[in-house]
Amino acid sequence: MVITNGFTFVAFLMCLAGVLLFAEKYTKSAVLKKVFSFVPPLVWIYVLNMVFCTLGWFNSEEVSSTYSSLKNPLLYAMIFVMLLRCDIKKLSKLGGRMIAIFLGGSLSIMLGFVVAFIIFKGSLGGGEVAWPAMAALCASWIGGSGNMGAMQAAFPIDAGAYGCALAVDTVYYSVWIALLLIMVKHAHKWDKAVKADTSKLEAVAAAAAKEVAGEKKKATSADWVFIIGLAFAVSAFSNWIGGIANNALVSVGLNMFGSGTVITVFVTILGLVCAQTKLGKIPAVEELSSILLYAVVSLLASQASLTDLVSAPMWIVAGLVVLVIHVVVYFILSKIFHWDLCMVSTASLANIGGSASAPIVASAYNSAYAGIGVLMGVFGAAIGNFCGIAVAYIMQLFC
Repeated sequence: MVITNGFTFVAFLMCLAGVLLFAEKYTKSAVLKKVFSFVPPLVWIYVLNMVFCTLGWFNSEEVSSTYSSLKNPLLYAMIFVMLLRCDIKKLSKLGGRMIAIFLGGSLSIMLGFVVAFIIFKGSLGGGEVAWPAMAALCASWIGGSGNMGAMQAAFPIDAGAYGCALAVDTVYYSVWIALLLIMVKHAHKWDKAVKADTSKLEAVAAAAAKEVAGEKKKATSADWVFIIGLAFAVSAFSNWIGGIANNALVSVGLNMFGSGTVITVFVTILGLVCAQTKLGKIPAVEELSSILLYAVVSLLASQASLTDLVSAPMWIVAGLVVLVIHVVVYFILSKIFHWDLCMVSTASLANIGGSASAPIVASAYNSAYAGIGVLMGVFGAAIGNFCGIAVAYIMQLFC
């Protein structure tokens, strides 16, 4: 079965999400309750759409066109709405801790790439072929896809190796989001094992919940229409002004950021500013945040085919080694500094996924944390190229 109509594609994604959420809320089946307690609906939405994509259900030009038209605008709208409940003053108290956790993830990824290169360079086309592509992938896994593209200007990257690196990036980005979402339900086990200090993080969530509860009122149809229209208008305006700003930066040689990062920064600024006004107290913000989150996750998964796993097997294995080292080092650092899984997961996806996707995991813990993911992702975009270049020079020592 292949869906060949854009509206049918969107209808299918949202209907699937609705059925899963409805089943979790209203099921009386003990089996289903146990299944959803272990793997929440958000993860099922992601995994099932990945399966349908792999089966070729979404393999049509109409679906691809619809995906391209909706993905980024909905992402920017989601970030804006989530940030309307963000108290930047409270988040600033996490500043030093946020940076430390993010840098811990960045250093673990850099170490992982160096180790993977030493082990697999002979199976990846030889050291001279592998190191530029792996350095580009490292830059991507710390900053984002824009950083990966920028690395092409820094080093001569073999086209075949670059294609393999892109396959690794695509596969593990998709898988990693699913795994981090699964771990949300089991965060208490990690936190207990590392004796995590969650006091400041919980204070942010408690303050946000108290503020929302104190001002909560039933949303009217006018509230819904206004907040939806505002979110979409901000997304469209940010896409336009962000593109202009990115072109201006490139024209003066500041091309370390991709256009997506520049637009995300602009949306973030607008969201944080609006959160300090009466716009931050509009009803239906939490509900619309959830709806946009389910829509974005569905869209991302709909293009995450698992067939890429067979296109570059040794590169896939090398990428797995990087992630294993990333997790092991993160766990050791968490034991030493008592880092909680919420912040670690957010920092991990901010590294590997970037500023646009990090809020997905952060808000799965609590919508008040969305700003943390965005800020970490933007920081990663700023240092991604430098980290990739540093790793490149280290790998050349082992050629």
